[in-house]
Amino acid sequence: MNMVSIRPARESESGQIKELIHLAGINPTGLDWKRFVVAANDRDEMIGIGQLKPHGTDILELASLAVYPDHRGKGIARAIIEHLIANGPRPLYLMCESSLGPLYEKFGFHAISYEEMPRYFQRISKLAGLATTLLQRDERLLVMKLQ
Repeated sequence: MNMVSIRPARESESGQIKELIHLAGINPTGLDWKRFVVAANDRDEMIGIGQLKPHGTDILELASLAVYPDHRGKGIARAIIEHLIANGPRPLYLMCESSLGPLYEKFGFHAISYEEMPRYFQRISKLAGLATTLLQRDERLLVMKLQ
């Protein structure tokens, strides 16, 4: 793997951040470039992103993790996650499809019950549960927490 650095996003990258989020098919809300970190290659080109997204004053979510397809499988997402965890306060939450739970457990996250979730995640969890039922999907939304 070529050298990868993790650095704060630049305002000039805000459009590219939105494009990568769209390409990855993940939640496009709350995309303030100032909260993002960028994984950059040795030519300082963006190859992946992630953010700590606030929900109110005391809840942070590890969110918007995306890597360009031709850079996947090279440890880029891991580097972004490790950087955000190392520099983020606790507790830290995340939402993912249930099949990704084991991946995040490797970083110390654990699934939490509905009763343990902050209100924001309870609302999202209810909506996701309804959508899962209506669409008859096997995947479900998992809310996880890192102490």
